[in-house]
Amino acid sequence: MESELVKAIHNRTARIVVIGLGYVGLPVACMFAKAGFQVVGIRRNSEKIAQINRGICPIEGKEPGLPELLAEVIREGRLKATTDYTECRQAQIALVAVETPVDKATRKPGYEALQAALQELGQNLQPGTLVIIESTIAPRTMETVVKPVLEQASGLKVNEDFYLANCPERVMPGKLLANIEHCSRVVGGMSPETAQAAVELYRCIVKADLDPTDCLTAELVKTVENTYRDVQIAFANEVALLCENVGADVWAVRQLVNKSPQRDMHLPGPGVGGHCIPKDPWLLVHGAQGNFEAKLIPTARAINDSMPLHIVELVEEALRQAGKEIQEARIAVLGYAYKENTDDTRNSPAIPLIRHLEELGAEVTVHDPYVRGYDGDPKKMLTGRDCVVVMAAHDQYRELDLENLKAQLRLPVLVDGRNVFGMKQAHEAGFIYKGVGNV
Repeated sequence: MESELVKAIHNRTARIVVIGLGYVGLPVACMFAKAGFQVVGIRRNSEKIAQINRGICPIEGKEPGLPELLAEVIREGRLKATTDYTECRQAQIALVAVETPVDKATRKPGYEALQAALQELGQNLQPGTLVIIESTIAPRTMETVVKPVLEQASGLKVNEDFYLANCPERVMPGKLLANIEHCSRVVGGMSPETAQAAVELYRCIVKADLDPTDCLTAELVKTVENTYRDVQIAFANEVALLCENVGADVWAVRQLVNKSPQRDMHLPGPGVGGHCIPKDPWLLVHGAQGNFEAKLIPTARAINDSMPLHIVELVEEALRQAGKEIQEARIAVLGYAYKENTDDTRNSPAIPLIRHLEELGAEVTVHDPYVRGYDGDPKKMLTGRDCVVVMAAHDQYRELDLENLKAQLRLPVLVDGRNVFGMKQAHEAGFIYKGVGNV
């Protein structure tokens, strides 16, 4: 059966269904449609479905090529979106790309969306279908969650009646199409033959390496690579705090450190956001068994989670330097998305920052050109404020003229969480300036 599936992949006659049309599923669906496959995307939100079927991209922010590609494949009839899971009955390949959050209190995976999608898919699963999980999941989840739910819902058996693989996504907002095409992928299968069949599928849209392996290895690779990022960012943040303590500039230190061979000190900042990095370390730890106890990983998480509170401390210090207490201070926050030039607000460090500022009695207004509800006139929002806090390095903020900005404010106080403005530049413009790693 797998040889027939591979033949259908090569001929582009295999019908593909993509469950989940967010930052992962939508560009993947578009790429396979562009490659010549007939693709159906499934999403719960009927308003977003209608938008997609009109060829309008629901993902805002700068996503090079995606709006144009979506419009093209919709116009040519190679992609359609629906809420109807019975479309899975016509598919030879089903990709699952739904969210897999972590409970903030228990730090355990929240697989409700994944299990619901698998249940609906299983009830419509046809023999011979290749199911691929692109969602990021804890090690052993393919064996302990995905496989049993699909088998029970469908009455079919893995490796006998249908095939199961794990190919974790490797995309970043702002680079979705480029990441899909040019990032290597690890492809885990419940059997070597399944892994190879999935490799043949992804060869249709991926120009980089495709490495076949088992499902457990694939699960580990994805959670480890994002945990690596989290730990490295935590190191950079701790070095930034140390530099503040001793009176040094972390940005100068980082630049010189990275001139040494095999050194890659990451960027410090106001915290770690996005759907993946804040949660994937907990997914990795959750997969451990027995008496294993992680030490470095939880510590890194604690450091990164503390950074929004550190920004609050910098705001308090800067305001006091200007003769103003934070209570009833009027503060403007620039950037609600976690990443520059995107509309992605998931786990944004701006969220706890704003909450803590308001708890201290500050009046907070927020601007973000890519997030609806916050995309108003920045000049109007900044006028008469006591402090500006930069939380996202959007291009629009990099283009701000500091002299004009100072003229709009009631107090010349600038707290820069993203090093958008250097300390020297801010001081020359007459600001009281505090930045992560250089105060």
